[in-house]
Amino acid sequence: MLQPPNPFLRQIAAKPVAVACAITIFFIAACAHSICAAATFNEVKAAHHPSDTLILDRHGEVLHRLRTDATVRRGQWVALADVSSALRTALVLSEDKRFYEHSGVDWRAVSSAAWANLWNSKTRGASTITMQLAGLLDDDLKREKGGRSVVQKLGQTVSAQWLERGWRKDQILEAYLNLVPFRGELVGIDALSQTLFGKAAHGLDLREAALAAALVRAPNAKAAQVTQRACSVLKLLEPTTSNADCEGLDLFTTGALERRDYSASQGLAPHVARQLTRSLAPNVRPVSLKTTLHAPLQRFAVQTLQQHLRELAGRHVQDGALVVLDNASGQVLAWVGSSGALSSAAEVDGVTALRQPGSTLKPFLYAQAFAERRLTAASLIEDSAAQIQTSAGLYIPQNYDHQFKGWVSVRTALGASLNVPAVRALVMVSPDAFHKQLVKLGLPLKESGDFYGYSLALGSAEVPLLSLTNAYRALANGGRVSPTTLTFSSKAPAPAAALDARAAFIVGDILSDRLARARTFGPDSVLATRFWSAVKTGTSKDMRDNWAIGWSQRYTVGVWVGNASGAPMWDVSGSSGAAPIWAALMNHLHQTQASRAPKPPLGVVQMPVQFATPGASAAPLEAARSEWFVQGTQQAVFAMDSVATTARSISSRGQKGNKFTDQSSARITAPAPGTIIGLDPDIPPKNQRVSLTAEGKNLRWLIDGKPFAKGSTALWLPWPGRHVIQITDAKGKVLDEVRAEVRGAGVNSAQR
Repeated sequence: MLQPPNPFLRQIAAKPVAVACAITIFFIAACAHSICAAATFNEVKAAHHPSDTLILDRHGEVLHRLRTDATVRRGQWVALADVSSALRTALVLSEDKRFYEHSGVDWRAVSSAAWANLWNSKTRGASTITMQLAGLLDDDLKREKGGRSVVQKLGQTVSAQWLERGWRKDQILEAYLNLVPFRGELVGIDALSQTLFGKAAHGLDLREAALAAALVRAPNAKAAQVTQRACSVLKLLEPTTSNADCEGLDLFTTGALERRDYSASQGLAPHVARQLTRSLAPNVRPVSLKTTLHAPLQRFAVQTLQQHLRELAGRHVQDGALVVLDNASGQVLAWVGSSGALSSAAEVDGVTALRQPGSTLKPFLYAQAFAERRLTAASLIEDSAAQIQTSAGLYIPQNYDHQFKGWVSVRTALGASLNVPAVRALVMVSPDAFHKQLVKLGLPLKESGDFYGYSLALGSAEVPLLSLTNAYRALANGGRVSPTTLTFSSKAPAPAAALDARAAFIVGDILSDRLARARTFGPDSVLATRFWSAVKTGTSKDMRDNWAIGWSQRYTVGVWVGNASGAPMWDVSGSSGAAPIWAALMNHLHQTQASRAPKPPLGVVQMPVQFATPGASAAPLEAARSEWFVQGTQQAVFAMDSVATTARSISSRGQKGNKFTDQSSARITAPAPGTIIGLDPDIPPKNQRVSLTAEGKNLRWLIDGKPFAKGSTALWLPWPGRHVIQITDAKGKVLDEVRAEVRGAGVNSAQR
């Protein structure tokens, strides 16, 4: 049988008539509420759930903090040693002066409170810190609007004594500081100090400690009341303090109560934090989530991206994103979704957003052509004006610099990122087959190959940076693809073959070749590294997206630069936009580790090749070199015969040097009959000219019956409507005509 724990209660118990009911209630409360005090300190601490989830790197370092509980603002659990001594002292002096003397209940305070209540005089309550903690631990003991009932008070008393028997004083004070509500949604000292004072709990000074202690007694009181209470606490902390020392405390208190420095999300990886928490089950709010990210690399990536975008600020660029993958495991080592404060759309995750990839799809196209034995790295392919008839009209691809190189090898075409040869390669492979290859590599294309047509070779589809970078990782892994991962899993999925390993090797060899890209980027561009690496840049239509994606022996790095709004950049090329960021990351990753070229897989052979031209005096199209081939496709000499040379002269330089003996053979070779020409509203009309070509000599061009130009070629500035295009001889006789339609916004006749 339990005995009343204090002589005061024993005196009351001597009056059986007056307190019989109270004693009964006391023992009922003891049975009802002692269970809360049975919880150990470690159990209470383990059950603490902050309102924020911490995103950790692979070594446990905090990368980001994201609020995941909107019902309360609760910070991390703070050890008592990490709470300022000023606050610990202020709390004990204001709430429980004999905290270190009593065993849970301050019976002297109880006696004083009872006597004061008898005479209807005001005094502070008799509730100790331990009793308040008991009320915080047990929902049945929590204070309601009308105050605690008699049963609750008795239960609180019993629970407090049970707590004192099982817990040390420092544990009680630590738990109380972490569980006590302060103001509004703020619970615990970490949330309070970060929100109102913008600092950790160990840094609170005397004024801040006095204000915090004042809020314990009256969490939601008006500023004037809180100031008065804080002044009283401040005097307890420094007994010699005069009234003048409290001057200015009202302004300090008002400012602190209005401050909200503790942001909902803060750190280096906001998009990773949202990505991971979105995948959690409802009502699941873990204290922390461990990722595969590497904190030093993530920090460097953020700084590098922001620094470079500041340098591009004058070119209408404000957004960027990057991702770094481990080739072997697919683990994400760095993920930067935006430029942060530099962006007007920082919430948009550029790593997962859909953007047009530009020329970055070309490596997969040529790899497919190699695997299907349609082309080799030494095959000659024509870079000249091309007009491809489609169901929607003519498709007329252009190179980035609006110039043509004539006949070039596939190695040069891919390395220098020439557009027209890529479209010719897609004609061989077909858009539908190429679409299937890209899907196999993990690119989430929403439409069919026929929908994109031949523009798919130049990146007209939309893909996310993460998927595109992982597809390049497949090139690094010999054509094998596997998913990326942000968290550690016990069993990673086995990679699947998505691309011919021989073709992947040859593409990697081309993209690592400085000479192959020299025609566009120069022999010593920013893409050149001191170690082995392969890289491809890309720029989408009107400079809306700029990319640099490549890999080394161990890492694959993808970078995107542009504007989240889709607005075009100003004069930003592949070598000035994303490429410097890519190079900085690669150089950082390989500060202390080497990167060696991959070993050729089985079925790949290397042999010397030469490029010949008709005529002994003609210079070769390209210098002799050693070239890689899929076994069975190798040959030693690549040349164009005289017929092909004549065709090249006609298509790329007009009719110069070509003689016709019969004027009746004159005809219009471009545009084709029934061509539909679509004007792009994003390109100035004066820059959208249609190339007119014909076979014959002494030709005259007529547009809708009006003289337009002379010669076998002409550039026509089209305007909307249906038009008749004719060629005549010198006497005005019509030799051939075609009809074409122009759609879209154009210039009027006065501007032509």
